[in-house]
Amino acid sequence: MQYEFDFGTFFIGLVILIAGILFLKWHQKIADNLGSGVSSYDHFKLFALITCGVGILVTFNLHWFILGNILLLIFPSLKLN
Repeated sequence: MQYEFDFGTFFIGLVILIAGILFLKWHQKIADNLGSGVSSYDHFKLFALITCGVGILVTFNLHWFILGNILLLIFPSLKLN
């Protein structure tokens, strides 16, 4: 599987990354309104950091590379171009 940079996924990844950063900035207010308050601050912060990580992977188009390798481990006879 060969790496290819794509501007479409770059901008989508930036949007996901910005959403994750904003989620990380206001995770306490979101947890107060949607979660169970102080006890869920760490959970919401973890979800925000995971969102930032996914945003970075999508920004550099590495999500297809990782998913393709996982698929090749599960289905070795699969032909991915």
